[in-house]
Amino acid sequence: MRVTMPGIEVADHVFTVPLDHADPGGRTIRVFAREIRDPAVTGDLPWALFLQGGPGGKSPRPTGPGHWRHLLRTHRVLLLDQRGTGRSTPVSATGTAEELAAYLRHFRADAIVDDCEHIRKALGVEKWETWGQSYGGFITLTYLSRAPEGLRACHITGGLPGLDATADDVYARTYERVRAKIRRHYERYPGDEEAARRIAEHLAGEEVLLPDGDRLTVERFRTLGMKLGMGDGHERLHWQLTEAWDGDRLADTFLYDVMTETGFVGNPLYAVLHEPIYAQGAATRWAAERLLPEDFGAFGMFTGEMIYPWMFDAIRSLRPFKGAAELLAAAGDWPPLYDPDRLAANEVPVAAVVYHDDMYVDAGLSLETAGRVGNLRVWVTSEFEHDGFRVAADRIVPRLMRMVIDPR
Repeated sequence: MRVTMPGIEVADHVFTVPLDHADPGGRTIRVFAREIRDPAVTGDLPWALFLQGGPGGKSPRPTGPGHWRHLLRTHRVLLLDQRGTGRSTPVSATGTAEELAAYLRHFRADAIVDDCEHIRKALGVEKWETWGQSYGGFITLTYLSRAPEGLRACHITGGLPGLDATADDVYARTYERVRAKIRRHYERYPGDEEAARRIAEHLAGEEVLLPDGDRLTVERFRTLGMKLGMGDGHERLHWQLTEAWDGDRLADTFLYDVMTETGFVGNPLYAVLHEPIYAQGAATRWAAERLLPEDFGAFGMFTGEMIYPWMFDAIRSLRPFKGAAELLAAAGDWPPLYDPDRLAANEVPVAAVVYHDDMYVDAGLSLETAGRVGNLRVWVTSEFEHDGFRVAADRIVPRLMRMVIDPR
């Protein structure tokens, strides 16, 4: 299907790919991608593949040129719904826990890269460029490890992973950054610490149900801190806290917002695969839960981008995945996602922006990786938060494009 929106032309593509690319004659799934281009720009434009953050996030739905405007002057862009997301074959919690866990092992970056190569060849593209946001940057490093011959250049925004970092390594650093964000939030909005404590104390003493029937626990309330790594996250949390009450009860609008923000209804893969994306040869064993600092139990504290085993009991959309999630957390036979030797010898031009204060992707690990990947140039900035690509594409996109063209 091809449609025209203000400033862009949109075409849908659907591809049938093997669930397991090592077994091309076996079970297949559907992968959806949406092509966008500027109708005013003619000619046979090169392709740019956008790799969305996540894991388990569908690609952005375009309503106009938006933050693609600069890129569309020179490229046609393919917005990929990574396997299991958006209009690609959805993931459903069917079968036994063992069957579901075995199925979900095929939804990490290695399988996504194999899908990309299948799609590139199906479209007749000799080589394409990639833009990887957050987890999309992780996928990019896997792409460079597995199939660099399909890549002309790569651009990464807030997504250089630690090549050898375990889930324990990641969360030991992450909690420190979350603590710093919470401290900064209370400095900006001094009344919010008491507001958060009042809500937590209320939830500890009363049974409060969300509109879908789930109980709102203190632990689930704390997960609202996840947004503190975004450019507008402090303001969004502030208004939630200041508008939380209706007399002596929590307001219906507050409860609805919490339900939708923390319910994983449209993205269970984010929770199920969040720690396995760091697993290479060792089990994660619920790293975020094991490394949870004692002070995060205080009523005024929030958590960040962490997934905990209690979620698979307390959150309606995740309960069917509980058994599979436990098996994935215990699995110790994960294959490697990155090839350090191949990355060191990389010849594909790579430009990456690292956000100095990124709450989700540790800048220290990112810079260590930047020093280990050949032909990679890095721009470190404290000007943007993790969503810099979305809010400041007009500045980030041109700079990264220049970085891969001019190696000086």
